[in-house]
Amino acid sequence: MRDIDILVVGDLNPDLILRGDVTPVFGQTEKFVDDASLVLGSSSGIFACGAARLGMRVVFSGKVGDDQFGRFVMQELAARQVDPAGIVVDPTIKTGLGVSLSKPDDRAMLTYLGSIAALSYDDIDPALLARARHLHIGSYFLLAGLQPDTPRLFEQAHALGLTTSLDTNYDPTERWDSGLRAVLPHTDIFLPNEIELRALTGETDPEAALALLAAQLPLAVAKLGPQGAIARRGGDMYRAEALPVAVVETTGAGDSFDAGFIYGYLAGWDIPRALRLGCVCGSLSTQAAGGVAAQPTLAEALAVM
Repeated sequence: MRDIDILVVGDLNPDLILRGDVTPVFGQTEKFVDDASLVLGSSSGIFACGAARLGMRVVFSGKVGDDQFGRFVMQELAARQVDPAGIVVDPTIKTGLGVSLSKPDDRAMLTYLGSIAALSYDDIDPALLARARHLHIGSYFLLAGLQPDTPRLFEQAHALGLTTSLDTNYDPTERWDSGLRAVLPHTDIFLPNEIELRALTGETDPEAALALLAAQLPLAVAKLGPQGAIARRGGDMYRAEALPVAVVETTGAGDSFDAGFIYGYLAGWDIPRALRLGCVCGSLSTQAAGGVAAQPTLAEALAVM
């Protein structure tokens, strides 16, 4: 019985977001920021909330510690109608944490991996997988414990009739591999941003880079920030523009894009319309600090499409 639209597997942590046009300086130099917020972070967590906000039935599978940060993120997910049924609470580790110094057009990030890197294949409940229509993994490069078994997990998903999507996010090691070549053949939708696209392919032109990826998997989608997004399936290329908005903060905009695009994909929309919904969801999400506060409902997104 497919009563889950999307099973999300991946990183889960709060984000401490500091906003201000400042650059940190060592040597005990103190500088002021304009604002500080503790919010639900993580690529996978923000994606899950965005998909649920659009009306999808979403279950999260991840790992947290038995601590305040772990309880915070589980409460935040539940408050946004994301089912935390697949989350493992491990009292032997600490929940991960992200710290972001955010400017309107850029951000610098520090991450404590903690429970993020500890998530493994054995932590994923196969009963949840069997109930889902689609499997999404975010922050692949942070999931050291899951990376060796990600191809196996995607193969299992396909055998059960699920489609799959993958968003690697940035690779802090800058090796840009970690077994990814073995994962892509089992990935239905690959969702890098422009920086990741360039690093993964060595191509500076996004369309040329996307063509290389599209030769390895059914559908490749690249997020280009203010320039919108492009997608390639086979020999066909598609483009959608970003929605002009007053940007407050860009954390998680790419994950909100993913949620919009995957919604359209699972609803059977054509690629241009799904791409447009992704751009609208990503753009609207930047109108508040943090990745989830300004995520649109489906009605709100359709109103500006």
